[in-house]
Amino acid sequence: MIVGEVIGNIWATRKEDGLVGLKFLVVKPDHQTSIQEGATFVAVDRIGAGVGDKVMVTRGSASSHIEDNPAIPIDALIIGIIDSVEVERGGVSG
Repeated sequence: MIVGEVIGNIWATRKEDGLVGLKFLVVKPDHQTSIQEGATFVAVDRIGAGVGDKVMVTRGSASSHIEDNPAIPIDALIIGIIDSVEVERGGVSG
């Protein structure tokens, strides 16, 4: 799981049938709270996140299985909007 901040939106009027109705956001990983640091990436949002929100994202094949539907071609899914983060000293290094 990755913690990051939503920094933008992507609009695509033409896309695969399984992606119709899904919202795409650009996420920048937070190097202070995520083990994995890297470049920005696109994640599907179904919970109402927006620019400036800190979010939890799952990546990989798990993200492509939304509900009981067949797998769709995505590799990142926003699974939570973070209200606060508390890290004790010596916990996460950045």
